[in-house]
Amino acid sequence: MADAHGIVLAAGAGRRFGGPKALARDASGTPWIELAVAMLTSAGCHGVTVVLGADAERARALVPPEAGIVTAAHWQFGMSASLRAGLAAAAQTEAAAALVTLVDLPGLPVEVARRVLGREVSGRILRQAVFGGRPGHPVLLGRDHFAELVAGLEGDRGARGYLVEHGAEEVECGDLADGLDVDVPTGSTPSSAAPADDTA
Repeated sequence: MADAHGIVLAAGAGRRFGGPKALARDASGTPWIELAVAMLTSAGCHGVTVVLGADAERARALVPPEAGIVTAAHWQFGMSASLRAGLAAAAQTEAAAALVTLVDLPGLPVEVARRVLGREVSGRILRQAVFGGRPGHPVLLGRDHFAELVAGLEGDRGARGYLVEHGAEEVECGDLADGLDVDVPTGSTPSSAAPADDTA
């Protein structure tokens, strides 16, 4: 299997959450960033890059030493800036594809990422996890798509439009997890999933 490089998008300010999710920890005190890096590594990614933005200096201390770090320029403009920075980092590696996840999926099982990676990873591949048919993460982006995808990114929209336009393979993972991101602090009622346009 060709290599995939992992990307954790963790640049947002987390306004609904009450602060940057890059600083969040689970009930045991483990940083969400650490969980995301471990998940991608365990799934089989060869190298992981964490994209930071809001409160980047504090968040940097939570990134495991084995992961790379980039700070998204203009991160406040939304997911497009974060994904652009992450793909730029992945393009500097020899990986055939990038496996992209969000920091606010702390409970996402590694089996979901492994299923999305599948048996074939190539520069032409486009795959997205779906949960009961609803698009989510992780997303697998072949490097042959990086330049065209980045050229079309804008605002707080990720790759969803590109994935639909180019017929990305949808990998059903609803039997493994609900795929919902965490938009409110622990102890409150979790939000519903992010809209499809917000998926990486």
